Amino acid sequence: MNPDSSRAAASADGSSQVTIRDLAKYAGVSAGTISRALKNEPGLTETTRQMVLEAARELGYDFCKLRRKRIRRLAFLLHRHHNTASSSPFYSPVLHGAEEACRRQGIVLSFMAIDPADGVSEQLRMHAPDAIVCAGFFEPELLAALRASGKPIVLIDMKLRGYSSVNPDNHMGGYLATKHLLGLGRTRVAMISGPLSHYSIRERNRGYRQALFEAGILADPRLDMMMPEGVDLETGAQEAMQSLLALPHPPDAVFCYNDAAALVAMRVCLAAGMTVPHDVSIAGFDDISSAVLGHRPLTTLHIDKKELGALGVELLLRGSQEPPIEKVAPVELIVRASTVCDDFRTQVRRPGAALLG
Repeated sequence: MNPDSSRAAASADGSSQVTIRDLAKYAGVSAGTISRALKNEPGLTETTRQMVLEAARELGYDFCKLRRKRIRRLAFLLHRHHNTASSSPFYSPVLHGAEEACRRQGIVLSFMAIDPADGVSEQLRMHAPDAIVCAGFFEPELLAALRASGKPIVLIDMKLRGYSSVNPDNHMGGYLATKHLLGLGRTRVAMISGPLSHYSIRERNRGYRQALFEAGILADPRLDMMMPEGVDLETGAQEAMQSLLALPHPPDAVFCYNDAAALVAMRVCLAAGMTVPHDVSIAGFDDISSAVLGHRPLTTLHIDKKELGALGVELLLRGSQEPPIEKVAPVELIVRASTVCDDFRTQVRRPGAALLG
């Protein structure tokens, strides 16, 4: 490829006139190879595919001229660090929602748990999907490797510039949970968070801080507890709650970034001889099935997890999205016995929490 060829291919009135034949001449390959690479069809090495895509970008080829290939196979990807017993109560319904949506559209769905060391290109070549759903946290570098395949991608439970995404209203959920605890008269509301590199956790923490600010309470950094790095959720939540209880002035309420952490925190409090919610109120997030079991049913934020999966498929079926679409699904505060002292049950839905985007 050389600049002279590029100038010859581009027309005087703009780049939109660059043709597949121009690209073939510029790249030194056949028009059929160009077509297969642009349409993400099998039969090419990843090196050849990337060379063609780079040539198309250099010449300013108008990708909108391509007839969009019908999605027949979809890959649902989950990072290996989410493929655990503590994460499956959340992501399994998301997967089922995507699967049901695919079945209605005649799309074959395959599931893959991956991490950066898995050889992503080889995995994709084996499954040969037409589009990709990524659920949960993925390193930006791993997403870049997936995007290099040229296949449409939608993120679920994650947000990153340049990608279409579907997320619950994490910020509002953190705000509602904390406001509820403050409304009970609690004055030392702690939060147990996972890694803030995760978009959903970061937004829930931001909602927690906003509720404290609006209540005129100065955030105490000792109460904003991050789970230790490099440990499983069970151990991390246990250590975080024990650290909170060891403070000179321990919290009288705790908002946990998800239900699994909240249930662990509750067990730690009970083992320490405390009563829930009399001594400490505890709230979670996600409304997983086990949230209603055990000593005290858990106050939590309900998410329609199956709907998240279905919305991800819906975005892919819309085709090319420029600019990317960001959908936000509403959450509901479900008040249960872990924060109230009787059998009171209620649920509050954010006013006007229709889907955005």
